[in-house]
Amino acid sequence: MSAIKIEGKSPISGIVKLSGNKNAILPMIAAAMLCDEEITLCNVPDILDVRSMLEIFAALGGKFEFQNNILSLSAASANTAVIPRELCSKNRTSILYAAPLLVRFGKATVYPPGGDVIGRRRLDGHIYGLKTLGSTLNSEEAYIFEAPNGLHGRELFLDEASVTATEQILMAAVCAEGRTTLYNAACEPHVADLADFLNAMGGRISGHGGNVITIDGVSTLHGCKYTVSGDHIEGGSFLALAAANGGDIKIEGITPRHFWMTRRVFERLGFKMTLTHDTLIFPGGQQPQVKKDFDGQIPCISDGTWPQYPSDMMSCTIVAATQTQGTVLFFEKMFESRIYFVDRLIAMGANAVVCDPHRVVISGISPLHGMTLPSPDIRAGMAMIIAATCAKGESTINNIEVIYRGYENLLSKLTSIGVKCREC
Repeated sequence: MSAIKIEGKSPISGIVKLSGNKNAILPMIAAAMLCDEEITLCNVPDILDVRSMLEIFAALGGKFEFQNNILSLSAASANTAVIPRELCSKNRTSILYAAPLLVRFGKATVYPPGGDVIGRRRLDGHIYGLKTLGSTLNSEEAYIFEAPNGLHGRELFLDEASVTATEQILMAAVCAEGRTTLYNAACEPHVADLADFLNAMGGRISGHGGNVITIDGVSTLHGCKYTVSGDHIEGGSFLALAAANGGDIKIEGITPRHFWMTRRVFERLGFKMTLTHDTLIFPGGQQPQVKKDFDGQIPCISDGTWPQYPSDMMSCTIVAATQTQGTVLFFEKMFESRIYFVDRLIAMGANAVVCDPHRVVISGISPLHGMTLPSPDIRAGMAMIIAATCAKGESTINNIEVIYRGYENLLSKLTSIGVKCREC
């Protein structure tokens, strides 16, 4: 199957149980290479990106079992520090094996990573972190890291608060000799989740969740059992779907603080919701209207590093904005290609003006009509699904394997809340 057909304008109502955080589990799989004892991870989403990371784990000689969202990993039989080129090309997070392989073998060979084409995604923070901690780098066709004398703690300052660079440094420093202090670290929930997981393995990490992280290196790590937190981006995506359709939805398995900024943004679009200790409640029948700024100006919704609004939420939120009364500017600061999907929304009938690769003005409410659409990346693909659910008539969403990289059991979750959809 490579497409989904969706019949728009169906009543939306129901409960969605969050899957585990995609961006947390991927570095955790790589981190399992840091010890010989068995790791058990619970609430693991069965998505294509997880399967890609497990392919690499097996290619390195590791063993795993994965069923019913429980993943058991053992790196005791790992026997190579070289990741095949074709496996590196499947996703962005293949690069995160560099640090665990350096710790385990004193060397690592990885090839340029793949992933969504949403703009330039620098590796400079990764290179800076690993070299500062004691690795050398030869980078002709592959990235060949070597640390024959081991890794040693240092003070580091990232020039941007990169999520994956922060994760790479955490995995390198956790077993490095001495103390590492990382300044301008990423603060996202999945970064903190990885740090908690490394601590459950015996690491000594503190300050995660803030932008200064301290890592006191330990000589060895041990096995553990750990539960991955719920995926706040998945939750926000289904929130946007309900908002665009005037539906009511309950999203279970949330961490409330992960949705504080999401709530603020949706309030600016005129939507109301309630957060409990583990559930987001979004009532149906709302008549949203964009709230202007205090001085009467058009509001701007922009993304940024945590705790600002996640870039991964921008595409779905833009679709929700087409179904609220008023005008709002979206400013995508982090990736220069993420806004391009709006051209498809315009073809569906959205009243939108793409100002430049980073900014788009949305004026609603815009009646949308069904059409055939691509899935250019994970989040834009989900945004296309949301647009199809609130459009008149039938839509076909192609390249759905792109969306399946990040959303578990997507069709069953969509149908459970009333979306009329099928694979074709």
